[in-house]
Amino acid sequence: MKGINSLMMPTTILTNKLNNNNIQKKEILATSSSNETKYDLLYYLKGALAGGICCGVTHGALTPVDVVKTRIQLDPVKYNKGLIGGFKQVIAEEGAGGLLTGFGPTVVGYFIQGWFKFGGVEFFKVNFAQSLGEQSAWDNRTSIYLASSAMAEFIADIFLCPLEATRIRLVSNPSFANGLAGGAERLFKEEGLIKGFYSGFGPILFKQIPYTMAKFAVQGWAAEQIANSLGKNLADLTGGLKLGVALGSGVIAGVAAAIISHPADTLLSKVNKAGAGGSGSITSRLANIAKEIGFVKLCTVGLGARCVMIGTLTAGQFLLFDIVMDLTGAQKFHFHNPADKNHH
Repeated sequence: MKGINSLMMPTTILTNKLNNNNIQKKEILATSSSNETKYDLLYYLKGALAGGICCGVTHGALTPVDVVKTRIQLDPVKYNKGLIGGFKQVIAEEGAGGLLTGFGPTVVGYFIQGWFKFGGVEFFKVNFAQSLGEQSAWDNRTSIYLASSAMAEFIADIFLCPLEATRIRLVSNPSFANGLAGGAERLFKEEGLIKGFYSGFGPILFKQIPYTMAKFAVQGWAAEQIANSLGKNLADLTGGLKLGVALGSGVIAGVAAAIISHPADTLLSKVNKAGAGGSGSITSRLANIAKEIGFVKLCTVGLGARCVMIGTLTAGQFLLFDIVMDLTGAQKFHFHNPADKNHH
């Protein structure tokens, strides 16, 4: 029996090692870019839902700030008293309800955009990482963020542009229509599909794609730096600490993205105003508007209000995205260094 037991020991040891390896493998796959079974269609739908909610809620909540910002961009001579002064002017002329002009198009438009943007970023990010492998994905994570966000934003803007055009027309001319449906219907009847809804498609791409690229790349970098300063891996954060990192990194990303995209944001606000830039092609109209405003004003008029708005909005978006993902039971994808022995 002793001999038999001694002969069985290697089998026992081997079994234990195999079990340990399976456990370790599962632990690695729990946060690995190569886990195809985890990041499936349901995961992407959860990411899209979280993105739609976080964008719809945050943009809707900041409608008053966006109304004042847009008025400053459209008529800087009249609205020349800054953000607080702009609030007072709108309330004095139109009542408090004037600050909610375009609320409907804003919520609907940005829910749809957030669905495709956040859901698309998760889809492209995970699939890029899976095709490259863990080490290459880790080494090229910033490039993956940039490429994923650019592609997702392009798709999202196809759906956002008509609603954004309607919103800007309502904000610039409150008497144009009552709400989203009426505004969209009148815009389509008077100007047609392309001129009415997609005059601003070039500028919206010019604004949103660099904005979204900066937003996700900077947020990913900032979150990683904050987590590292705390001696943690992003995938290991939970509770209040996780939400705090989302907020902090979101503010940093929002301000950076606002500065980068502001000139195009001003052009977009202007080109959707009736008659702005003349009656030529969209390119000539944009060129005329840029020439009229001047480069410095294009980059600075309304920038303070935009930084406040986008910094707050972006922080809120990443916070809500993490909350909704947790509520759906989805574990958010994070890049990690395979060489990090402490990663689980």
